[in-house]
Amino acid sequence: MSLSRLIAGFVRQHWRPYAAAALMLIGVSLLTVWVPRKVGAMIDALAAHRLAGHALVLDLCSLLLVGALIYLLRVAWRLTLFAAAYRLGVGLRTRFYARLLQQGPAFYQEQRTGDLMALATNDIDAIEMAAGEAMLAGFDGSLTLVMVLGVMLLGVDWRLAAIALLPFPLMGLAFWRISSHIHAAATDSLIRFSALNDHVQETFSGVRTVRALGLERQCGLQFAALAARAAKASLAAQRWEAAYEPAVGLSLSAAGTLTLGLGGYLLWQGQLSIGALTSFSMYLGQLIWPMFAAGWVLSLVERGRAALARLQPLLDAPLAIDDHGTVTQSKPGPLSMRELYYFYPGQSKAALTGVSITLQAGQTLGLVGPTGSGKSTLLRLLLRQLTPHTGTVRWGGHELAQYTLQTLRSAISWVPQESFLFSATIADNIKLARPGATRGEVEHAAGLAAIHDDILQFPAGYETHVGERGITLSGGQRQRVAIARALLADSALVLLDDALSAVDTGTETRILGHLGQLRQSRPGRSVIIASHRLSAVVSADLIVVLRAGQVAEIGNHDTLLAKNGWYASQWRYQQLEASLDAL
Repeated sequence: MSLSRLIAGFVRQHWRPYAAAALMLIGVSLLTVWVPRKVGAMIDALAAHRLAGHALVLDLCSLLLVGALIYLLRVAWRLTLFAAAYRLGVGLRTRFYARLLQQGPAFYQEQRTGDLMALATNDIDAIEMAAGEAMLAGFDGSLTLVMVLGVMLLGVDWRLAAIALLPFPLMGLAFWRISSHIHAAATDSLIRFSALNDHVQETFSGVRTVRALGLERQCGLQFAALAARAAKASLAAQRWEAAYEPAVGLSLSAAGTLTLGLGGYLLWQGQLSIGALTSFSMYLGQLIWPMFAAGWVLSLVERGRAALARLQPLLDAPLAIDDHGTVTQSKPGPLSMRELYYFYPGQSKAALTGVSITLQAGQTLGLVGPTGSGKSTLLRLLLRQLTPHTGTVRWGGHELAQYTLQTLRSAISWVPQESFLFSATIADNIKLARPGATRGEVEHAAGLAAIHDDILQFPAGYETHVGERGITLSGGQRQRVAIARALLADSALVLLDDALSAVDTGTETRILGHLGQLRQSRPGRSVIIASHRLSAVVSADLIVVLRAGQVAEIGNHDTLLAKNGWYASQWRYQQLEASLDAL
């Protein structure tokens, strides 16, 4: 979609404020062109000794009154028009944000967070300015230009008007050349700002790592270089924008010179009065704003076009996951995976190969295997963050694709490997899945996750702010808060993706015991635990060993020990390691 179509569609949708602003602008333009004509008539009357005393005072008061009315109308139409233009910015940001929320992990693997933030702020600001300031200046300048030229041609002297317009085609050519350079410079400026924004976001997100590795000076130098490039690109755009003013100044100076030359001759010949020449000179001065407005509008439009060219591909980017399901209610039931194959983009080797697993409602499934064996990939397929290339997954009598994404993900509680906490209180982070939960329910969930006692040790207890990404908590505390959040959701399926890796074995045993009790209290609730530590899956009804994306072993703990395969060897190794740690 082009910028003009976007703005035109918005104007049609919000035509009332634009129409009101246009009417006020018409009033401003009519009053503006009346002033020079009135001044010219007053000068001629004064020269002829026909204006004095009370009449002169009334004319001067009328000029002051018109000036005050012009001021009020200009303030009113600016407020009206900008209020409408801000709605476009809000609408674009809302649409952009909603689109980002709908995208899957594959989208974010290709995009940079800082760049997305720059698009949501700087780029949309540029589009908003094109819909507000550019529309305002364009309409005002065009209307003023038409009215002033009309009065100059028909109301003063057409010969002066014709000779005054001679330099304007050259100014139009200069504007065309300048605007093409501004588009390129504005695009480069937006790209440079995105790179700077991305660096700042990454540095602040990884500030602990930066400090631990002593990279403060290196990051500072990198920031300075990026800031210098962004400033240089912005300055280049400003230089080209500044070129509009000399083009306007030269054209109007030439027009003024030609006008004074011809006007002086006509005045000498008695074909023009002093008042008429004064009025024409004032009208010529009023052309300064339309000319500057033209340059300003072209600059804003080019910036808006450059911004929309960066934003539109993301707004039009197809969703990574198709959401055309029709089932809006989920119920506990068996989970069946049949012949699942999945390839990550750009990879020739399958991450999952022919995986088939059946889990009855109310059972616990343990997923174990070496790093990169496909455990997390399988969980992401269940969440529909990824779509299998072949194979089917059925849950509760329906294929996963038949559920709406909202229904499916509301029925599943997921604790990922890297637990994410928002910059809010501990209580608010736990209540994310159920905002209406009572404090008692929050504390009960925290108790099940073995984090309640830790929380009470903080000075503010559950009202403790955890900082951005939970930076004030330890890794084990963040994991347990995330587990409490999942348990509070009371979902039919709980997925723990190595979510106990940062807690000690004693705490792990307590949490797993609470999970078992909770599962028994709600018939049909299933739990899937992916873990490197086999102690986390000992009590699971079914344990699946994944190796290189394939099911290598399957059974319960005792069955797998009897097979004396990978699971049995890992169990002996981890038990030996635990006994050595206990010494």
